[in-house]
Amino acid sequence: MNLNERRRDVAREICRCYNIALSVEALHAFANILVPFKLLRGQKLVDEGEVCNYMYYVDRGLVLQYYKKNKATVTEHISYEGDMVICLESYISRQPSRIIASMIEPGVVYGIPHDELEAIARHSFELCQLIFRIYERSLIVSQKKADVLRFETAKERYVRTMKENPEIVRRAPLHNVASFLQMTPETLSRVRAQVAEEQRSS
Repeated sequence: MNLNERRRDVAREICRCYNIALSVEALHAFANILVPFKLLRGQKLVDEGEVCNYMYYVDRGLVLQYYKKNKATVTEHISYEGDMVICLESYISRQPSRIIASMIEPGVVYGIPHDELEAIARHSFELCQLIFRIYERSLIVSQKKADVLRFETAKERYVRTMKENPEIVRRAPLHNVASFLQMTPETLSRVRAQVAEEQRSS
């Protein structure tokens, strides 16, 4: 499969994820701006202090979004195949990002460049809808996470993640999962052991 065919496939998959049907013309315009990046473990998609110029569709691999606070690293989100990675505030406002995005695993992502996307969206209501859906879901995910952290126990947060995002639990390093769930690695280990024991007993 050549690059243009793969970009069209990725464009279709992004539209499917966001339940948007594009015309052939709009789909081709969208596919043509996608930029593939083949990245190694530890490579950064966005660094602190940089403007986020791309949204990234994860085709293969695991991506960590985090920030630094009091010399500690705090996990904001972990994304994998089929997810969109976006430092939303920076991408929209064109201001430097406080969030860092880097690869936990080697992989391939497809970048959606800000300026090119805005340019083609000026001529397509369908693409405007797609942009709206991407932003909308990003905001909903952020709100849901905030609510989970406010109202759920450590065990409930872990069980929810196991059900809704099992790849995070299975593939991400323990300390990143613990930080994502806002608990210490020791607490996460205890919770995992408790849940595993309950599953064995049921």
